[in-house]
Amino acid sequence: MPNKNNEPKNIIGVFDSGLGGLTVLKHFLDYLPDYNYIYLGDNARLPYGEKSPETIYEYTREAVEFLFENGCNLIIIACNTASAQALRKIQQEYLPAHWPERRVIGVIRPLAEHFANPKFKKIGVIGTKSTIEAGAYQMEIKKLSSRHKVLEKSAPLLVPLIEEGWAQKPETKMILKKYLHTLKTEQIDALILGCTHYPFLLPEIKKIMGKNVIVPDPGKVIATSLKTYLDKHPELKLKKISAGKRQYFTTDNPQLFQKLGEKFLGQKMTKVNQVKISEL
Repeated sequence: MPNKNNEPKNIIGVFDSGLGGLTVLKHFLDYLPDYNYIYLGDNARLPYGEKSPETIYEYTREAVEFLFENGCNLIIIACNTASAQALRKIQQEYLPAHWPERRVIGVIRPLAEHFANPKFKKIGVIGTKSTIEAGAYQMEIKKLSSRHKVLEKSAPLLVPLIEEGWAQKPETKMILKKYLHTLKTEQIDALILGCTHYPFLLPEIKKIMGKNVIVPDPGKVIATSLKTYLDKHPELKLKKISAGKRQYFTTDNPQLFQKLGEKFLGQKMTKVNQVKISEL
């Protein structure tokens, strides 16, 4: 169980099922560099998108526990699948019982807020099987506006292909084109990349969808939202510092994580450490 004497250490935690969350962290480091960050990728149990809601919750809870044990004041669940299937229970049940002074937020709400815009009438979403089955974006956008039509498409093969470094392979581009075909046919106005791995395919996605479809980088949207959140929650006691520290953890091969992770992050990474969060 968590050590309740373990005080927060002025750190923002970022959690993802694998490497994808680094596409979000990349924008945090660009837009909000004056903070300490810990990144955790649960690569050993990837992908989350094909697992049951109960399993996804348990994996997410273990990750949250690890990050709080390591001094995080706030955790961003950068994984859309975990945000869709586990975040609400983490916020409503786990935090009040174990870490009442700390906070966990996800990535679906800020993206829904960004896209619930009058200029968009028909919005497409691609995501993992679990995210799409949960209807998370459909629900969040409908809470904000009943005028939008939301069309969702599951793209289960993309995450493992990206994690294997196959993002630029012809096979991946062919599969991506097939996934996007229905949404393109529906003539959507905007497309939500409902998985943090997908920005690695952003140039190809924009090429397939054409100039008339708005496809923003979700990491930029989430980073802007995080700044607003930090401004509104001084009680989290997250203070800016001149030289923020970055720490990286994975549950799988740290050398492979670093090799691929530097491509996602767009910069060199400090040492990557391997951990076993299931033993907490």
